Amino acid sequence: MTRTVGAGAAVTRRLIRKETRGDLPLLACLAVVVLGLTALCAWVPAFAGGQEDRALRQRVDASQAQAPLISLSTTPEVFGTVPPAMDAAGLFDAGRTLTEQLSGPAARQVTITGGSYDYDKASLISSRPPAPANTSTQLRVSYLPSARAHLHYVSGHAPADHTPLGTAPQVGLSQATAQALGVRAGSRLTLEFAKTLGVQNAPPRAGLLVSGVYRTTAATDGFWSGRETLDQPSRYPAEHSAGTVLAVRGLVGLDAADLLAGAGVGGPRVTWQLRADLSGAALDRARALTGPLSHYSEDLSDSLCQGVDPITGDLGCHVGGQATGPLLVIDSLTPLLADFTAQDQQARELATFAVDALAAVALATVTVAVRLLLRRREAHLRLQRARGASTVRLVLLRCAVAWPVVLIAALFGWAAGGVLAPTGTSGSPQPMLAALAAAVVALTVPLLTWLAVREPRRAGRLRRSRRNIAIGRRVVLELTVLVTTAAGVVALRSQGPDGILGAVPVLLALTVVLILLRIYPLVLRLVLRGTRRGRGAVGFVGAARAAHDAPATGLALFVLVLTLGTAVFGGLVHRTIDDGLATGAAWTTGADASATAAGTVTSAPDTGTTGTRAALQHVYTLSMAGQADGAEISPVAVITVNPRQLAAVAPKSPMAATLLARLTTPTGARADANTPLPSLLSPGLRARERTGGFTATVVPDGQRPRDLIFKPVGTLTAAELRDPLLGPVTAQIPAGTPMLITTTAAEQLMPHQSSGSTVLLLKGDTPATAEPAALRSAAAKALGPLARIRVRSETLSALRTDGLTRGLVTIYTTSSILAALSGLLALILELTLTSHERSRTTSFLRTLGLGGREAGTLHFLQLLPLAVASAVGGTLLGLLEPRLMARTLDLQQFTAGPAQPALHTDYSLTVALVAGVSALILAAAVTEAVLARRRGLGAVLRLA
Repeated sequence: MTRTVGAGAAVTRRLIRKETRGDLPLLACLAVVVLGLTALCAWVPAFAGGQEDRALRQRVDASQAQAPLISLSTTPEVFGTVPPAMDAAGLFDAGRTLTEQLSGPAARQVTITGGSYDYDKASLISSRPPAPANTSTQLRVSYLPSARAHLHYVSGHAPADHTPLGTAPQVGLSQATAQALGVRAGSRLTLEFAKTLGVQNAPPRAGLLVSGVYRTTAATDGFWSGRETLDQPSRYPAEHSAGTVLAVRGLVGLDAADLLAGAGVGGPRVTWQLRADLSGAALDRARALTGPLSHYSEDLSDSLCQGVDPITGDLGCHVGGQATGPLLVIDSLTPLLADFTAQDQQARELATFAVDALAAVALATVTVAVRLLLRRREAHLRLQRARGASTVRLVLLRCAVAWPVVLIAALFGWAAGGVLAPTGTSGSPQPMLAALAAAVVALTVPLLTWLAVREPRRAGRLRRSRRNIAIGRRVVLELTVLVTTAAGVVALRSQGPDGILGAVPVLLALTVVLILLRIYPLVLRLVLRGTRRGRGAVGFVGAARAAHDAPATGLALFVLVLTLGTAVFGGLVHRTIDDGLATGAAWTTGADASATAAGTVTSAPDTGTTGTRAALQHVYTLSMAGQADGAEISPVAVITVNPRQLAAVAPKSPMAATLLARLTTPTGARADANTPLPSLLSPGLRARERTGGFTATVVPDGQRPRDLIFKPVGTLTAAELRDPLLGPVTAQIPAGTPMLITTTAAEQLMPHQSSGSTVLLLKGDTPATAEPAALRSAAAKALGPLARIRVRSETLSALRTDGLTRGLVTIYTTSSILAALSGLLALILELTLTSHERSRTTSFLRTLGLGGREAGTLHFLQLLPLAVASAVGGTLLGLLEPRLMARTLDLQQFTAGPAQPALHTDYSLTVALVAGVSALILAAAVTEAVLARRRGLGAVLRLA
């Protein structure tokens, strides 16, 4: 008995080895598919994580270049000792230990890069500014060591950090501030600070020595954003009297706080700047940091604050032995990460379409390969079945042949993907997905084998009944696919794609294929009616065979439609984003370049001699009242423009044409408060006052209040609101603020505002003046070094190199290429699977006298409908998908434009893809024709 079992096992092993050698080509196809899928499961997540890390670092670095994303601030209590004292140097040194309160590894990701302090504004007692209209002067002093790299002292020197004993604290002023105050290096200033409640009865006074006068230097890192008052003084109307308040700012040294504390001045607001280190796996680091940051303030209070300050009644804290008030944490990293997460989620959702399509094409390729393998073994399986082999034995035999190949290919693919995958990123290989892909391929083999070798049902019903049942099953299946597809589209439009709904394009492709399989046999039957009347039989037979073989080529048609549709969809996404990036860069800069500065400029700079055209737009904030009902509308953003300048900068702009037609005033006309100012309104402002105009009360410098009248001459359309000319201006206005555009005549009637801003648009007339360096130079010359300058070409380059955009394009390109290769393999296998019937028909006709050329034409005609159907279906799918999912395709997050970019189909890519698919199928027809012509008479007779 044992000898019989051993002999049977040996026979089984020999049979497995023999069938393995015979099936090597198709097993190699399975191995290639499994190897590719498992390699992608190891490589794609790590690569995508690296792109996410790169994109997040770009955003964080750009933000941290302008201002710290995380900061700590507190007010030292200087009256706890006698005499009052504040050790600024010791306080800043002790501040480096504050990051230790962050829990876990987050403490190592944040470092303190420096400290600064700011005093509240103090009244300048002497010397008084020369301008008589200034009823008072407010000076705010700050210690800002990071500003020294952006300053150049034209006289004197920077304030000393360690002032000699017995001398006054030193202060540095800008050239504009020194001129407004009428002082120079060596002058003395007397300031009156606010008194400390509960401690002082009278405001303390202190003297400052002007150590030097500086001018600012241009900074490309955005350092001066929000710090413009260090260079230019500002003026605003006095609250309780006529006249103007002059507000200026100066820089002091480190020990100025110690000296001012000795003079009885309360402690300043001390701020520590923290920098987040997001090198390496930036996204993982940021996620690990936001958790501790959410309770960082509570941790600092628990560790450093005990009891209540007896003077202020606030929570008392101690930093480095210095008594302070409560510590305030300002966290701008968490909102930045939230915005980035939304963009990243949209990129992931778009990527699921390509990944799911690739998986579907790969599964179809596996199915075709297994079907072809079983077809080649069909006679052998019948023989084994006739000799008494059970269904289970035959299934296990096929599994024993295929499963080792699948397992070895999965291991090699996983290892290869792990070697190619970048390390140190926020993405990690997905072994579960790789195991699932290998398992699906492995289970396809026994499933299709069981369907091929299972026991046939007993013939107990009539053939007509069986046919009706088959038709009913097909109808139910098609209706199920249609209903599932419709439900998937509805769910996708309502909630957006996810891991499951990302497969909706696959269902759409299946629906398109079902429709084509219903339609194009009918079309072929119509063709048959015409070919019956022809003289030759080639056209009739070719159309008849194509109509008969239509269901058999359904899988090949599905692969071609899905592959082509995904490639067309990917090209549409890439083209839409690329065009949207150009629109977003134009919206951000407004012209070839733009510069934004705080405050208002009285007149446009004369840059005509430099070959650069310029236009100024001033932004004011006013409270208005409707003339019809008197209802107050506040705030309203008032923008003053010169239409002729804007038309020169953007001659093709519809917005500039509208302004030029409606807001142009006669040359030489003088501004008069009694003359209504023509204005264009935003739709929101027009809705607040539907019939009349608007009035606003302003207080010019040193003058009485006056009323301005704004006369509406039109309402801005949605297209005009999205005109690039308004892009830099809109960035200065809070979202939802009503907007009014008027002429520069209003500038002569309105006072300067510290909260206002000026936007300069530049256009180079020659290639030399259109260079980024020339545009930056012209902008800095016009608005000063503190202006924030943006150049359209540089902005566009930065948008195109964004990590999320490049990662999405790379994933679509890679998935499309791999899907095309897998689809090519599936097509070759499917044509091989169905070539026997076509060759048999051709051989039969050749025995009846059909020539070789006619036989080639017959092969061509049999495959031509498949090429046409796949081209039509794939193009239709690629164009239909984005239209059905338009609500979920939030591509604006990648373009930085004013609105959702319009979908743009890449027609050149679509034509190339259609031509490639058609050429591939026709090449298969030519190959079959050549092989058929080389067959000898014996082979032809055997096939016939």
